[in-house]
Amino acid sequence: MSRSMNASSLKRKRPESSSANGSLVDADRAVFNVIKSKEDMGIWTRDIKFETNLADTVVNKSLKSLLSKKLIKEVVNIKNKGRKHYMAAEFEPSKEVTGGAWYVDGNLDKELIGVLKGLCLKIINSKKVATVEGVYDFLNKSKVTTFDCTNQQIAEVLNSMVLDNEVIEVKSTGLGEYHSIPIGTVCYRIAKGAGLGESLKIGAMASIPCGMCPRISQCTPDGVISPRTCVYYQKWMNF
Repeated sequence: MSRSMNASSLKRKRPESSSANGSLVDADRAVFNVIKSKEDMGIWTRDIKFETNLADTVVNKSLKSLLSKKLIKEVVNIKNKGRKHYMAAEFEPSKEVTGGAWYVDGNLDKELIGVLKGLCLKIINSKKVATVEGVYDFLNKSKVTTFDCTNQQIAEVLNSMVLDNEVIEVKSTGLGEYHSIPIGTVCYRIAKGAGLGESLKIGAMASIPCGMCPRISQCTPDGVISPRTCVYYQKWMNF
């Protein structure tokens, strides 16, 4: 392979961000390097100014330049929503920054949490007692939701319900209602005086798959998409 061909090949393989970084002025490069060094955690404006020791006007100008070149992006940090937080474009924000599955665009997804709480109540009420794995497996097998949830999410929902006195955390004795659950396993029961009837009614309504369906605007009683032909709706009705 000729020397010129080798150089050309290396040039083509060079990462776009690296090439763009090489063309930056000193101030922009300093700001970019600080932001990139934070990887998926990102950094907010004041810390950028502190670490680069550049004037406010210089940092602000560099940020605008880097944003226009799409080398960095502004992200929402749920712990400090009022602060402008920046991250190199090649990284995706960590769960610590975004809040994980419970947050959408920096806002707590209360609708999703409400749906899962209602479903958990209904499952525990029907089983009398249930483990995290039991609730999770039941949801997966019944397919009553139009979204996927993890075992960890179910555990977090149940823990929040314990704090709200909707369910209580107990350990299996291996007897009676606990016969199918290994002794000592943590499980959940409906809390006494938790307003079960009202909670289940609200939960059942909240868990209707229609509320999460992307085709709801096209759904009509006699249309191609309708409650009569909807698999998810029929499963919910039989749940």
